Amino acid sequence: MLDDVLRHLEALVSFDTRNPPRRIGAGGIFDYLRAQLPGFSCTVTDHGDGAVSLLAVRGTPRRVFNVHLDTVPDSPAWTGDPLRLRVEGDRAIGLGACDIKGAAAGLLAAAARTTGDAAFLFSSDEEANDPRCIAAFLGQAHGFHEAIVAEPTGNRAVLAHRGISSVLLRFQGRAGHASGADALEANALHHALRWGARALALVESESQARFGGLTGLRFNIGRIEGGIKANVIAPSAEVRFGFRPLPSHDMDALHAQFGACAEPGALARYEETFRGPPLPAGDVATAEERRLAARDLADALGLPVGEAVDFWTEASLFSQAGMTALVYGPGEIAQAHTADEWVALEQLATYAETMRRILQ
Repeated sequence: MLDDVLRHLEALVSFDTRNPPRRIGAGGIFDYLRAQLPGFSCTVTDHGDGAVSLLAVRGTPRRVFNVHLDTVPDSPAWTGDPLRLRVEGDRAIGLGACDIKGAAAGLLAAAARTTGDAAFLFSSDEEANDPRCIAAFLGQAHGFHEAIVAEPTGNRAVLAHRGISSVLLRFQGRAGHASGADALEANALHHALRWGARALALVESESQARFGGLTGLRFNIGRIEGGIKANVIAPSAEVRFGFRPLPSHDMDALHAQFGACAEPGALARYEETFRGPPLPAGDVATAEERRLAARDLADALGLPVGEAVDFWTEASLFSQAGMTALVYGPGEIAQAHTADEWVALEQLATYAETMRRILQ
């Protein structure tokens, strides 16, 4: 079956689905997928801005397999054409081969060898932090109860991962000469730095928090901008930061705490620009109940269960909608988003054979 997987993967990699620039259309890779799924009822939906989904259904399944087809942009560090699949030794190299077109190729190969009920949801906006495809799917009467979301997990079922939140802060100050006595208190960049020190202390205070093998709160200040020059008091400053909570954290409470790290009157804007719930989603009791349901699903399908992970996936959106959801796919996250991205041939073969067994 590996030859068929590589044939499909070669075709899928050749389609330019880099995101950004979000120029993915309803033809191209989606025409290819439809042509490989005879016997499936296929519905392609264009949600705008490069967000296109294909729902392919055969029979009356209650479980949907989700794979995103968009990739991150390539970098100048690639040693070959990123849109041409290369097989070197035990590796398949190409943009998206690991994250996560290898899973799409495995599903196509498995579908051709089976006749059982099956449903595949292919999407193209996961890398944009703008999950229109999944939101539209979940917003309709879809009739599915379980979701298996493909991401690079080394062919291990992941039952829990962190949530994610990205935030934009704007601090306000008063412009003036840096020699002024009020420079320490009037400078917006000083407000931002003091906020940062308090925010770091808050994160450190969460170091003992635990859920399903995950520990503590992940946090990152990604960008600080502001000011004019060394002898001018900065009238404004902008900070972009993100945090990744445990399923047991209250995200709204964390936002309130991060906002309170600013001095009174210093913040002109606090805006959450993206939020992804943790997996499983819900309060502590609900999350644990959903984690156990996902473990039962993995056991029923004969999937080895892996450790919880720190990266975020759209499986949490399915969980938030009340579905039993887990993450399972070929490849390792360490190879995703890298130059000369690759996936092991053995992992592709194992994934395709597992899908064939489940779909038979």
